[in-house]
Amino acid sequence: MSVNELFTKFTRVWIPDPEDVWKAAEITRDYKEGESVLHLKLEDETPLEYPVGPKTNPLPFLRNPDILVGENDLTALSYLHEPAVLHNLKVRFLESNNIYTYCGIVLVAINPYEQLQIYGEEVINAYSGQNMGDMDPHIFAVAEEAYKQMARDERNQSIIVSGESGAGKTVSAKYAMRYFATVGGSSNDTNVEEKVMASSPIMEAIGNAKTTRNDNSSRFGKYIQIGFSRNYHIIGANMRTYLLEKSRVVFQAEDERNYHIFYQLCASTSLPEFKDLGLSSAQDFTYSSLGENIFIEGVNDAEDFKKTREAFTLLGIKDSSQNNIFKIIASILHLGNVEICIERDGESCHISKDDAHLKHFCRLLGVELQQMEHWLCNRKLATATETYVKKMSSQQATNARDALAKHIYARMFDWIVEHINLALHTSSKQHSFIGVLDIYGFETFEVNSFEQFCINYANEKLQQQFNSHVFKLEQEEYMKEQIPWTLIDFYDNQPCIDLIEARLGILDLLDEECKVPKGTDQNWAQKLHKQHSSSAHFQKPRMSNTSFIVIHFADKVEYQCEGFLEKNRDTVYEEQINILKASQFQLVADLFADKDDVPTQKTSKVNVRPAKAVPKAPNKEHRKTVGHQFRSSLQLLMETLNATTPHYVRCIKPNDFKEAFSFDPRRAVQQLRACGVLETIRISAAGYPSRWTYPDFFSRYRVLMKKSEVTSADKKMTCRNLLETLIKEPDMFQFGKTKIFFRAGQVAYLEKLRADKFRAACIKIQKTVRGWLQRVRYRKIRKSAITLQRFGRGYLARRYAEFLRLSRAALICQKQHRMVRDRRAYLRVRQAVVTIQAYARGMFTRRIYWEFLLHHKAMIIQKNVRGWLERRKFQRARQAAIIIQCAYRCMHAKRQFKQLKIEARSAEHLKKLNTGMENKIVQLQRKVDDQNKEFRSQNEQLLIVNASLGSEVNKLQKELELIRSQSGDGGQLTSLQDELDRLREELQEAHAERKRLVEEHNSEKLCLTQRVQELERENSLLKSEKEEMNQRILQQSKDSDAVDGNMSLLSSVQNELDAERQRYQNLLKEFSRLEQRYENLKEEVSLNKFQPGHRRNPSNQSSLESDSNYPSVSTSEVGDTEDSIQLVDEMGVEKAAMDISLFMKLQKRVRELELERKRLQINVDKMEELTKRRGSEVRSPTSEQETADLAYNNLKRQELESENKKLKNDLNDLRKTVAERASRNNSSNELQDSYNLLLSQLKAANEELDARKEEVLILRTQILSNAQLQEKIEREKNGHIETNKVPELNNSKDPVDKDEALRSYHGLCESKKLLEAQLQSQSRQHKDELEALHTQIELLKDDIEKKQEIINYTTSLSPEAQVEYSVQQEITRLTNDNLDLKELVEKLEKNERKLKKQLRIYMKKVQELEASQAATPTSRAKPELIRQVTVQRKEKDFEGMFEYATEDEALLLKTLISDVKPGTVSATVPCLPAYILFMCIRHADYINDDQKVESLLTSTINSIKKVLKKNNDDFNMTCFWLANTSRLLHCLKQYSGDEAFMTQNTAKQNEHCLKNFDLAEYRQVLSDLSIQIYQQLIKVAEAIIQPMIVSAMLESESIPSLAGVKPMGYRNRSSSMDGDGPSSYTLEALIRQLGQFNGIMRDHGLDPEIVGQVVRQLFHCINAITLNNLLLRKDVCSWSTGMQLRYNTSQMEEWLRANNLYQSKAAATLEPIIQAAQLLQVKKKTSQDAEAICSLCTALTTQQIVKILNLYTPLNEFEERVTVSFIRNIQKCLQERNDPPQLLVDTKYTFPVLFPYTPSALSLETLHIPASLGLDFLTRV
Repeated sequence: MSVNELFTKFTRVWIPDPEDVWKAAEITRDYKEGESVLHLKLEDETPLEYPVGPKTNPLPFLRNPDILVGENDLTALSYLHEPAVLHNLKVRFLESNNIYTYCGIVLVAINPYEQLQIYGEEVINAYSGQNMGDMDPHIFAVAEEAYKQMARDERNQSIIVSGESGAGKTVSAKYAMRYFATVGGSSNDTNVEEKVMASSPIMEAIGNAKTTRNDNSSRFGKYIQIGFSRNYHIIGANMRTYLLEKSRVVFQAEDERNYHIFYQLCASTSLPEFKDLGLSSAQDFTYSSLGENIFIEGVNDAEDFKKTREAFTLLGIKDSSQNNIFKIIASILHLGNVEICIERDGESCHISKDDAHLKHFCRLLGVELQQMEHWLCNRKLATATETYVKKMSSQQATNARDALAKHIYARMFDWIVEHINLALHTSSKQHSFIGVLDIYGFETFEVNSFEQFCINYANEKLQQQFNSHVFKLEQEEYMKEQIPWTLIDFYDNQPCIDLIEARLGILDLLDEECKVPKGTDQNWAQKLHKQHSSSAHFQKPRMSNTSFIVIHFADKVEYQCEGFLEKNRDTVYEEQINILKASQFQLVADLFADKDDVPTQKTSKVNVRPAKAVPKAPNKEHRKTVGHQFRSSLQLLMETLNATTPHYVRCIKPNDFKEAFSFDPRRAVQQLRACGVLETIRISAAGYPSRWTYPDFFSRYRVLMKKSEVTSADKKMTCRNLLETLIKEPDMFQFGKTKIFFRAGQVAYLEKLRADKFRAACIKIQKTVRGWLQRVRYRKIRKSAITLQRFGRGYLARRYAEFLRLSRAALICQKQHRMVRDRRAYLRVRQAVVTIQAYARGMFTRRIYWEFLLHHKAMIIQKNVRGWLERRKFQRARQAAIIIQCAYRCMHAKRQFKQLKIEARSAEHLKKLNTGMENKIVQLQRKVDDQNKEFRSQNEQLLIVNASLGSEVNKLQKELELIRSQSGDGGQLTSLQDELDRLREELQEAHAERKRLVEEHNSEKLCLTQRVQELERENSLLKSEKEEMNQRILQQSKDSDAVDGNMSLLSSVQNELDAERQRYQNLLKEFSRLEQRYENLKEEVSLNKFQPGHRRNPSNQSSLESDSNYPSVSTSEVGDTEDSIQLVDEMGVEKAAMDISLFMKLQKRVRELELERKRLQINVDKMEELTKRRGSEVRSPTSEQETADLAYNNLKRQELESENKKLKNDLNDLRKTVAERASRNNSSNELQDSYNLLLSQLKAANEELDARKEEVLILRTQILSNAQLQEKIEREKNGHIETNKVPELNNSKDPVDKDEALRSYHGLCESKKLLEAQLQSQSRQHKDELEALHTQIELLKDDIEKKQEIINYTTSLSPEAQVEYSVQQEITRLTNDNLDLKELVEKLEKNERKLKKQLRIYMKKVQELEASQAATPTSRAKPELIRQVTVQRKEKDFEGMFEYATEDEALLLKTLISDVKPGTVSATVPCLPAYILFMCIRHADYINDDQKVESLLTSTINSIKKVLKKNNDDFNMTCFWLANTSRLLHCLKQYSGDEAFMTQNTAKQNEHCLKNFDLAEYRQVLSDLSIQIYQQLIKVAEAIIQPMIVSAMLESESIPSLAGVKPMGYRNRSSSMDGDGPSSYTLEALIRQLGQFNGIMRDHGLDPEIVGQVVRQLFHCINAITLNNLLLRKDVCSWSTGMQLRYNTSQMEEWLRANNLYQSKAAATLEPIIQAAQLLQVKKKTSQDAEAICSLCTALTTQQIVKILNLYTPLNEFEERVTVSFIRNIQKCLQERNDPPQLLVDTKYTFPVLFPYTPSALSLETLHIPASLGLDFLTRV
């Protein structure tokens, strides 16, 4: 592009400024090439004519677009030059408070002089694993890049931190090491990373000091190598130091301090262990008070000293060694206070004998006082022939004293560094290392000496290595993208390095001059001027002969030669060193021991010294100059750095006043030039600094393309065509493989074209909008004009109408006035005429009235006379009629009375009156007769028994006499006598029982007699009342005058009697109706039993509400067999064969028949026992009750037989139907196998039915045979009794059983008890039925009352309201019915899903068994198949326990825990292992085996821990064991017997509670284990979703084409990206992963409360990581990202609602990120906007709000940046908040977990173990 195109009107430029270095201006007139003046306008609107010349004053630098201002990477700027770099750093530092900025591979760090909350562990976690450039610039990003490259490239790394004093080098290096210690923590318990961090306070104490520029300035350079193992854990470290500033020990400038350790020790003198050091305040010592200010604001030296001692201890330095170190430091302070006195001659000096400080010095170091006093003032001179002592002057002695102090401190410093390295050393092999170099930056002062020269020499070497590395990276990038590489000229400072270190260079000449005996600084300066006067990098000052100038890469520096030789020699007298070597303290002697000396053994306590000192050759170590040592160590450092991959951190000091966030452009530019940042910019600008990927370029500049190009598929070709069209010069850009490279300024040109395009579009939009606005305005004006015209014309028309109205009104008024006047005259005349007429007519009318009045009076007189005559006539006639009627009625009443007397005497009338009473009496009489009969029969039986007993007694007496006569044995007689007595007692008891029965019978008979008597009395009372009534009627009938009254009384009594009868009949009718209703209800209940659907069976109710998923436990869906056949017909054979419910229905029927069989068996047993006990009784004729019972039993048996036959027929029909349909559709082998399997099950059930039928028949035959046998026995006995023959004992063929009578009596007693029990059971049954009928009646009455109320309410309404009310009632009824049906449908669907799922499991098991069948014999495979598939039948009542042998415990735990597969177990019964384990624990508790309980629980917990440790990254396994552990914990609580946990238990579950042991301690252990598993589950889940969060929430385009692309350039370093690039995840992938987590937790039966807590924790992780990345990434802080983020969070909330997790408080954890998204979208201009933001962002802290506002980046120049004043306004509004100081959210925060008690509804006795688990050794109990 030409100059005319660039320097146009409104273009912004940079011009030089003496104060601000560079100042912004704007061109006000287009510049044409060749003009000498550029017309500008400054920011304060001041015009300026800027002179331009081709040589003297070139055109100014162009400014970058506003959208590029504040970029994270300086190389991303379109125009790369010094003012652009300075302005970008200033904007980021002052406006956004960002102290870090990238400059290619260099991290520029500006010291804020303020503690920032950006170095916490949460920030480390946020940067861990991220690529450099993805996040905001940070020292952690550089450290992560080095760590990642070390792991990926297997190459050692180095981080080079440089900068001048006060720039923050030490802090940056410390934070880098903290990052490595956190990320690469040691894999064992050695805590190496803590030791590495502990070295920092020690090195700061002994190597840092306060200077005028920095309160904690490092006065030495150090290179720390942090070693890593193959797993990239820290295993050790090593430290190398460079050029300690020893002169600071003896001299400090004003307002500076010595090293911190001196002041820390003086501040701690009050401690008892430091009493013998002889220290006081630092102000009292010369070496610590030269700076005149011994304090640092905000620093507590005593507290820092504690940290230093703790660090010494952590590094393994013993307390004795620490005390020796502190003694050495104190001795240096005392040495500085030793006063050297001048002798009178001025050439010698001495030290006072009473000098206390010298005594302290010698005592603390363990040296001889006299020798030290002597050699501090004298020195030894050695020649070839002799040695003599020479006195020193006072100045020489002072210099020697200071040199000794410096040497002692330096040796102590080296010793501490050496022992730190020993503490950090590791014996294991180091795989790789990362080095952190904290070294001084380029320094230039008013007076520069030897230290500044060495520092600048080191920086020259580092700058050379930096330049070559940057050049190498540029070359690699170009070659990687296959772009032609042209050699870029960059600054090479090798000539300057040669000037310093080459032969006869500055250092070489300095060493030579030091070797000269009388060499001086002046001589050395002359040699330099003479030797290097021709060098381009060396200059001689004009005004001085004792200084020289070196032109470094950063600036010219003038060095003063004074002191160079002395500092380079670092002279320390040998005699003083020898005294220290002879110290009685081993540490002091070791400090000054020669390296070649053999160290003395520690066990030796005697120091052997020679009697006479032998002169030794000078030590080689002492003869090495400081410059030579520094050059050697620097060379070693450069070799180490060249063997590693370097990473650069350049620290900038923003001002010299240590003011927070204050920026001095002049100081900043000076440091930028010195640290090489501008050189990096220059190298980048020399090539193609701006780089864009093809997709980003296409997305950004597609507005410049045509529509056909935008829709093209080949994006690369489209970009090529566009650039060739827009940029005519082909050298301005290059196309790489993945990127487009641009020359400097080309991106700005493209941005200008894009802005012009947008501007043109905006103008067109504005034109259209303005035209539309004008048209709208014209329409409004036209409409207003028309409206005004309409109103004006209306006004005129209304005025004319008003005139016409007034004219017409005047005419009307005139007309009316004239009419009124004439009418009044007419009315006066008319009134007079009417008055005359009225008077005349009144007179005539009155005359006529009087005439009529006379006629009326005459008529009244006539009427009264005629009436009186007629009344007399009527009375006479009526009297005659009454007399005739009375006579006739009297005759008729007499006849009727006679008839009533006849009827009253008849019995029919009484029967009608007392029909109900007679029925009751008859019933009671019958009952009495029945009881009398029963009593008589019992009496007869008792008589028979007594007779039999009497005959038996006689028989026994005869036998007794016979036995007595035959044998004289007294013992047998005694036994017989005893037996006789016993029989008599039993007889007496029988008599007593009979007497009691008689009394009971008499009492009952008496009660019935009394009841009959009462009824008879009542009947007689009624009869008497009737007779009295008849007598009263007869008596009243005699009185003829009162016939009418008697008849009325009789009729009233008759009416009352009829009403009473009617009421009685109504009651009877109601009773019959209720009886019929009861029968109907019974039929309905019996019919409902066979209705299909979900019915509860009270007999097995405990198993209906089970939460089991397999059909062997739950039978709630079982219906009738006929419904099953109908279901087969409706569903088809395919579904029917797959539906296990058919077989379950048949199984239920089998169980019912089994129960019936048992009941019959019990009845048979009772009958047999009854017949046996009645063996001795005479069989009496069959009573009516027995006949009824026999008939009932026969009827019931026939009913059972018919039901069996019907069931058999149903089974045959079902079998035929299934077979026919299976034969028609046999395409699927699996379906055929299922059909065969179910058919075999049906066949087995049929066989079982036949077996049960045969058992019933056998029982019937047994009953008949027993009955016949019993009859035969009784007949024989009866015949035997009638003969009355007593057979002899020896000759009898049928010997008599002497216990027969006793058995008969017992049988009678048992039969009586049995009859009483049956009677009681029947009475209870009748009472229950009666209560049920009463309940139903009450319910029906309530229903009728409600309906009656509804009818009454309806009738009271209007017809329309009645219709509406009826419709409303019908809608309500239909709604309730619909809800019931929906609930029923849901239950049926749920049951269907369960059964289908179980059927799939069974089918899978069948397939597995069929597969195993091929390898085993057929005879063995079939039983296994049946065992796997057959639904187990409940043969007996179980107690819900499993028994196992102790030796099977290991196998149990292995099967249930170690080898279990969560998917297969959870598909049957969730938490099945927990139930099984608890049932085993129950059995151990049941048998009271404490060792078994303890062993099982302990082994279970340990096994679970082992499984979780083995599968520590498996979410499925962890979730499975969390569910089972919590369920086992709930079972231990539920069945603990504690009332608090038993409130929701069933009665059966309460019976299953533990009996013997209190397992509260194990519950606590299981609770702790559950918490551990929960934490592991959270850790696994977070590890899975953490890589997805940033990509899904911030980077993926959930709303397509919303995100804009901002121009970037050198954002991502090629070395920081992996080969395939990072994985990209969408929001759908994240939600899908969360859905998988939720599904797994639900499938394993995890409690919903715990599921909610897990989801809440994961959402907190999502919020924390997303918000942290948002706060650390400038590229995502835009309006479009806010829109995208708000959409993503709404999708997450929708997912919560869809999964019923919104109540888990998970949505509340997203509130900060939601508010952050809203903050990115709201307006940010006015104070009202600031108040709205403050009220909106309540979940964000003040720092987070300000950070987001600072990072907010417009995507184009039409958006406005957030102004600094607006941010300050926000801070002012939020200053009242007490927010935590941290910026980022803690990603490691964990909400406290709560395991709520959730009892299980599963009944343990119904639980069955699937055969696939292989737990055959467990036995159900």
